[in-house]
Amino acid sequence: MNNILDKYLFQALDAYPYNLEETVECLNYALSYDENNAVALGLMGQIHAEQLKDFETAKEYFQQALAQDIHAVAIYPKYINVLLWNEDYEEAQKLIDFALTVKGTDKAVLYLKKAILFEHTKAYKKALKNLKIAKEYAYNNHFINEVKEERNRILGKMPKKKNTSKQKTKDSSKKNKKK
Repeated sequence: MNNILDKYLFQALDAYPYNLEETVECLNYALSYDENNAVALGLMGQIHAEQLKDFETAKEYFQQALAQDIHAVAIYPKYINVLLWNEDYEEAQKLIDFALTVKGTDKAVLYLKKAILFEHTKAYKKALKNLKIAKEYAYNNHFINEVKEERNRILGKMPKKKNTSKQKTKDSSKKNKKK
């Protein structure tokens, strides 16, 4: 029975996202063999989130998947995305913090998600701090470049500081000239 289940899971994973009809059909078959399969539930959540924009249903699938297998590490970043898209920031914060304690999770990706969470809430300094941590956990150049792009975007959103020291210098020089 596991061979048949695996066959349908692999077919669903192979078909996603290019052939949604085949993906859903294979997932339904896989779930008929094991309604608690974390991979199938996770992919179903991903479809509801990314394709249907049905975030509440996606959250339910992701919750079921993690309830079945807390070590299904590929689910955490996708679930966090859904929480961010749905503006469930407190829930996202809790999930990120928990996921960072799970052995085998991609810490670089999780710190990147944390930075994006802080960006959403306009806590830009905290976002930059988490990007720095994400970079420390990154082990490939592609991801490091992605972190740099995120950093540049966040820096561009930060409010520009007024240069008060130049203003003070101008004011004091004007006073000296008047004397």
